[in-house]
Amino acid sequence: MTHPTIIPRDRKRGTHLRTALSLAASYTPVLPLRAGKVPFGNCPACRDNACGGRPNMKVPGPCLCPLPCHGWAAATHDLTVITSPEWVAAWRQAEGVAYHPGGAGLTVVDLDNAAAITWARRTLPATQTVPTTRGQHWIYQGTMPSANAVRPGVDIKSLMSYARWLGQGFGFTVPLPDVVRALTAKKPSPVRSVSVTAPVGGGACPHRAPAFLERGIAMAEQRIREANSGVHATVYRAFLAVLGTHGRCGCLTETHIARLFAAAQAKGESPRHCTDAWANARTALGM
Repeated sequence: MTHPTIIPRDRKRGTHLRTALSLAASYTPVLPLRAGKVPFGNCPACRDNACGGRPNMKVPGPCLCPLPCHGWAAATHDLTVITSPEWVAAWRQAEGVAYHPGGAGLTVVDLDNAAAITWARRTLPATQTVPTTRGQHWIYQGTMPSANAVRPGVDIKSLMSYARWLGQGFGFTVPLPDVVRALTAKKPSPVRSVSVTAPVGGGACPHRAPAFLERGIAMAEQRIREANSGVHATVYRAFLAVLGTHGRCGCLTETHIARLFAAAQAKGESPRHCTDAWANARTALGM
């Protein structure tokens, strides 16, 4: 599909927009990058999530602002948005194209130097590989929480993150291996000897046993993974169950929430659908 009336006259910027349109056609969420390989910052109306982003979940946007000004959360494959006057103005200033790997069902292992590449070749299964300025991107099918510096020279870009688009590279993507997921695994936090107010009756929180909480999260993940139909409803019910048990006592951490979101997105749910389902579950429980 061509857009002769909206392609910027500048050849470089026009190429960025054409690249974005091509990626969006394959349902890859894209956004423009400005100088320094960073997303466009919040506009004055959206600064500090004043527009009504989701500060409680520490997730920016999306909001009703027509600008691509919420970092990775602004990424979209909606051609109407990408070719809107506001986005075209951004493409005219853009220095590159980025995409949201998690929104496309992908994980990028960003290898920043020769030593990291050597480690990957010895440790990880071969997959689609894209050369970068200083190293390589190894791209896998599947999503997981993003994290920086999981080992020397290695970053993980997937959910709630963006990666520069640097071309197709070579090879084909393979499923995300457990060895990559393990890079972001954290040791269980020690049980804190603190008391919180229980929903009814007061007293110490009964859910501090790590095994109890872990079993609840694992059961919710399994319920989502095994959904063959009605994924939206299944995700909502799983979120509702977790929040109903653990939402008022302070047991849940961002890591637990990220696991639930990752399971939902692996079944095709978008980040926005996940956030909306979580918010709806909180509302239903009066939180």
